[in-house]
Amino acid sequence: MSSPKKDRTGINKLHKRLRRNVGGAIADFNMIEAGDKVMVCLSGGKDSYTLLDILLHMQKIAPIDFDILAVNLDQKQPGFPEHVLPAYLKDLGVPYHIIENDTYSIVKRVIPEGQTTCSLCSRLRRGSLYGYAKKQGITKIALGHHRDDILETFFLNLFYAGKLKAMPPKLRSDDGQNMVIRPLAYCKEKDIEAYSEYKQFPIIPCNLCGSQENLQRQAMKKMLENWDKNTPGRVESIFASLQNIAPSQLADNQLFDFSGLQLAMQETDQTEIFASDSAGLGILQ
Repeated sequence: MSSPKKDRTGINKLHKRLRRNVGGAIADFNMIEAGDKVMVCLSGGKDSYTLLDILLHMQKIAPIDFDILAVNLDQKQPGFPEHVLPAYLKDLGVPYHIIENDTYSIVKRVIPEGQTTCSLCSRLRRGSLYGYAKKQGITKIALGHHRDDILETFFLNLFYAGKLKAMPPKLRSDDGQNMVIRPLAYCKEKDIEAYSEYKQFPIIPCNLCGSQENLQRQAMKKMLENWDKNTPGRVESIFASLQNIAPSQLADNQLFDFSGLQLAMQETDQTEIFASDSAGLGILQ
């Protein structure tokens, strides 16, 4: 049985690692700037709780001033514990807002029974959050996606959509009106899980709508877990490759001008040729 001192040391190291990873991602991608109003989207899961916790710490020690607003979207799913997040945020003393939008009924009406609802639900949720952010003058929308989410999305696109595409740490919305940031982009899911357990966040389950698990994403998650266990360093190497891209070594004509690629012809100085000829003629004379 580990001692309280040892446990405390481990938690301190974990917290420090999460702070370092979040700080590194913010710096690398210029996620948060002076005067920003950051909307932290809370789902009630471990990732968004950890995101808010770490950003609140960063707000205290950062050399710049920025505001944080915690926002939850109540989609009116049956059984959703509406009291949990308001109570938690009040105790924390964090400015917050609950958006009430019955997207649950829309999803159930549009998606046939038995089919996965996650895709439509996600689009409707994103629309609600984007709309609120614009009305409130939010400059950055912070989501709780971590490194494993990014890699799972990468392999889903690779295996099932024929695309080299993942989740960028920083994204401008299609209409150019919102900026999405993912400060947990460098954080491992297992670190977030351990931190969440230590902090005893009031987790709200994500199965209230009754939709099935995304089996393809679960398969990607298990694949990454197996690699992390059996081939240490592989997952880190794959993530590093997303930041070390060589367009000329792929096959995308839109990304690299293969059609205009030609040999670099060595230019010959005609003056030197004539000078050489003249010298030769002089010798013959």
